[in-house]
Amino acid sequence: MFNRLRATLSDFFQQADLVLLGLCCGCTLFGMVLIASATRYMGTGSMIRFVGVQGAAMLIGLVAYVLLSMVNVELLVKHWKLILAASVVLILLLRTPLGVVRNGNRAWLEIPHVPFSIQPAEVVKIAFIILLSKQLEWVKDRRRELKSLGSVAGPTGHLLFMVGLIYVVSSDMGSALVYVFIFVCVALVAGVAWRWFILGGGGMAVGVLALYFMGKLPSHMADRFRVLFDHSFDPRGVGWQQTRGLLALGSGGWFGQGLFQGTQTQAGRGALPERHTDFIFAMIGEELGFFGCLLVIVLLTAIILRCLWVARRATTDYARLVCVGIAGMLIFQTVENIGMCLFVMPVIGLTLPFFSYGGSSIVTLYTAMGIVSGVKKRALMNWNR
Repeated sequence: MFNRLRATLSDFFQQADLVLLGLCCGCTLFGMVLIASATRYMGTGSMIRFVGVQGAAMLIGLVAYVLLSMVNVELLVKHWKLILAASVVLILLLRTPLGVVRNGNRAWLEIPHVPFSIQPAEVVKIAFIILLSKQLEWVKDRRRELKSLGSVAGPTGHLLFMVGLIYVVSSDMGSALVYVFIFVCVALVAGVAWRWFILGGGGMAVGVLALYFMGKLPSHMADRFRVLFDHSFDPRGVGWQQTRGLLALGSGGWFGQGLFQGTQTQAGRGALPERHTDFIFAMIGEELGFFGCLLVIVLLTAIILRCLWVARRATTDYARLVCVGIAGMLIFQTVENIGMCLFVMPVIGLTLPFFSYGGSSIVTLYTAMGIVSGVKKRALMNWNR
């Protein structure tokens, strides 16, 4: 058994994507330092707990990375019915006593003896990418193209089902929008005709505007968009988080006020909101300044580009689509989170990948990166290095 384990690890270090792993670990460790600074005001005990949970999630994620690097995801997708059923059940568990409400969304599961909450929409994103990619590949193989209504109806129905389920069960529109962007990225690379994106995007825009003018759009959702165009709108209410975040981000200047030295970051609860999760980028701006923010953006961009690099060299269309879907997930969350802190995107509760606190987010990210590593491993012999 020991020899088999040693052989497996030797194979991993020889063929897995260690560059991608190094980038992910670097971001997570950097993020743990930032989380320590962001939670210091709560007391030493709380700070240690947050950092400890993040570290434990990273260790679980590393195991997932190694395992997924060894597994062929194309073999896993053969059990698509089981994967889909498990995804639906995991989301529906939010309606059981295990589901808890935070910030108006029933989006987390608290399981006894598990040190961190589980966000089903985070975990199910990986299943959605795997199944959607296979669905698009299957439709394209049968129809030879993805231009007719019949060819796009099935994948679109898959998207609407998952988005509708997540929103109805948890009211988590932020996570639902990630699924939409993943769908756009994967469908675009798969070859879906542009007219369907134009029709779909136009239809969504018309629908939202119609709901807004009819007064049917939930007020909290409408206000989050309204405040983007009028920063003076309700600065002590719906605009409070972003106003404080923008102040913190701008106060750091070029080099920041210093780690563990930020005025708002180190102040009490009434200062910078959600500084270890949603608004960690604002905290980075305050304590590490422009260059600290730039470093974070460069690191996340490197991870995204690595995923796309692997996608371009994948040996099958399916593997290529999976890598693109994972890259799309990272792109949307990164842009939305940074835009939220810059007061140019609405607050929808999305964290900054690898840097923000969140156990289920970290495990999901490492699982996704493990899948990318597995694609690279199986294509290694065909590459010109």
